[in-house]
Amino acid sequence: MVHDLSKVSEIIGRNPKNPSSLIMVLQDIQKEFHYLPCEALVETSKELGVPLSKVFSVSTFYNAFSLEPRGEVIIRVCQGTACHIRNADLILSQLETGLNLKAGETSPDMKFTLEIVNCVGVCAMAPVVVINDKVHGFVRQDKVVRLVKKDKDANR
Repeated sequence: MVHDLSKVSEIIGRNPKNPSSLIMVLQDIQKEFHYLPCEALVETSKELGVPLSKVFSVSTFYNAFSLEPRGEVIIRVCQGTACHIRNADLILSQLETGLNLKAGETSPDMKFTLEIVNCVGVCAMAPVVVINDKVHGFVRQDKVVRLVKKDKDANR
C-alpha cells in the first residue's frame, strides 16, 4: 500500500522537529492512516533525526500503535477479571459472529478491527467494550453488534 508522504511531512511539521516529538508524531500518523506505514516511519526517522531502529522500537513497544492496517472502527473487548466473570467471552463471540471477524482481525473492507484487551480500568462497569475511544459499560451480548454499528454510523 502506497501512502501520500506529504501527509506525513505535514504531520511532522505540526510538531517540534526533535526526537522528543516522536511519540506525538507517531500518534498523529496512526490517527491519519489507522496504522503506522513503514514508509511513514522511515520519513519520521529522517525528519526528526531519530535512528530508524528507535522509531521501530517505540512503534512496537506500545500497544496503541500498529504496524498492520486497521479498520476505521476499532472494537476492543475487555477480558480482564471483572469482565471475564461477567461473560465478556460471550460478547466477543457475538461480535465475531455478527461482524464475521475473529479477534485480532480487520474486515476486508477496512471498516472494523476486533481486538481483545486485558483491562481498560473500569471494572465497576463490566463487561466493557471500547469502540474507538468511547467506553461502553454493562454491555449486553444481545445488543453489542447493534451498539457497534450504531457507533460507526454516529462517527460518519
